[in-house]
Amino acid sequence: MNAEEILAKLIAFPSVVGTANSAIVDWIREYCQAAAADVSVLPGPEGDRSNLFVTIGPRERRGYVISGHMDVVPAEEPEWDSDPFALRRDGDRLYGRGTTDMKGFLACALAALPNLAAMDLRQPVHLAFSYDEEAGCRGVPHLLAKLPNLCERPLGAIIGEPSRMQPVLAHKGKMAVRLEVIGKSGHSSRPDLGLNAIQAMAGVIADATVYSRSLGDGPLDGNFEPPYSTLQVGVIAGGQSVNIIPDRCTADIEARAVPGVSPAALLEPVKARLLALRDGGFKVIWQEMSSYPALALAKTSGLAALVTELTGQEPLTAVSYGTEAGLFQEASVDAIICGPGDIGRAHRPNEFIETGELAACQKLIAKLGAQLAA
Repeated sequence: MNAEEILAKLIAFPSVVGTANSAIVDWIREYCQAAAADVSVLPGPEGDRSNLFVTIGPRERRGYVISGHMDVVPAEEPEWDSDPFALRRDGDRLYGRGTTDMKGFLACALAALPNLAAMDLRQPVHLAFSYDEEAGCRGVPHLLAKLPNLCERPLGAIIGEPSRMQPVLAHKGKMAVRLEVIGKSGHSSRPDLGLNAIQAMAGVIADATVYSRSLGDGPLDGNFEPPYSTLQVGVIAGGQSVNIIPDRCTADIEARAVPGVSPAALLEPVKARLLALRDGGFKVIWQEMSSYPALALAKTSGLAALVTELTGQEPLTAVSYGTEAGLFQEASVDAIICGPGDIGRAHRPNEFIETGELAACQKLIAKLGAQLAA
C-alpha cells in the first residue's frame, strides 16, 4: 500500500481524542505484523485505548524513533465540504480530519515499513504511536515509562508534527488546570446568607489577569512569539439563574512557559489565591488536566545535524505550538519536530495535506533507513 492508500484507511477511523482507539490500533498492528515488524500494544490506564511501539531492525542496538499520535480533534464544524472521515482528493490536496495533524505522517511511516524491513538495518527504526495527544499529551507518558523494556535508549526521536518538513528545535511547555469553587446557594434577595461562587472565582481570575501581565517582564526568550511565558483563562462556567446565588463555579486556566521555566511554577500564585478562599468558607478544588515540558534541542546536537542533512533544510529555532517532543527529551531521548503539512491547517474545517508533502516525508524516512543500513 502506498502512503495515500494508508492515509485513507487511517482517516476512516474516527479516532477522536478521549475515545476508545482499539479499531485503529488493531489495523496498524496487523499491518505492521504483516511487514515482519515487532509490535507491542501498550494499553493505557483508561482501559479502552492504547499506545503502539513498533521495531524494525536489531532491538538490542540504539536507533531512532519516528513518533506521532493516532488521535484527532473532533470534526463537528458545519463548514466541512465533505465527510471529514473519508479521504477526498482534489488535485494535489488530500482532505480529511487528521490529514495534517498528524495521520499524514503516520501514513508515511507505515508506507516505509516494508522497505525498511527489506533492508539489512544495523540500527533499528522504531515507530511510537500514541493516544490522546490532543488532550495535553496524556498517552505518551505511559509509553515512555515502558521504553527501557522495549528497546535500548534511542539516539533520538523525530516527532512528525506538521512543520512543512522543516526541523524545529524548541517549543514552550504547558500546564492546564481546572479550578472549582464551591459556595452556598440561596435566594438572590439574601446574598448575605449565601456564598457566591462566581464572585469568588471572579476575584481569583482578576488577580490571575493582573499577574499574567507581569509575565511579560521575563524571563525572555526571543526565539518565541511572544518571547515570554503566558497565562490565560480559557473556560468559565457556573450558575443556574440570575435569582439564585451560584454555589459552584469552574474555570480552566493554562500556562505556557519558555524553556527553563516550569509551567507548574507559573501557576503557583493562582493556586495560592484559590486556596485562600477557604478562609471565607468556600470549598475549592485544584485539578491538573494536562501538562508537558518545553523542548529545547541544541542546534549543535547530533540529532539536529542528522535531520538537517536528511531534509536539506536549516532548523527553525522554535514554534508556538506544543508537542510530545518535550516529554521524550525529559525521558533522556533527544527529540526534534519534523513532519509534513502546515500547523495552520490543523484543527480547522477542510483540513488537508499535499501529496508533495507526503513524498518529502517518505524521502526523509527512506534516507534515514539508508543511513542505518550503510
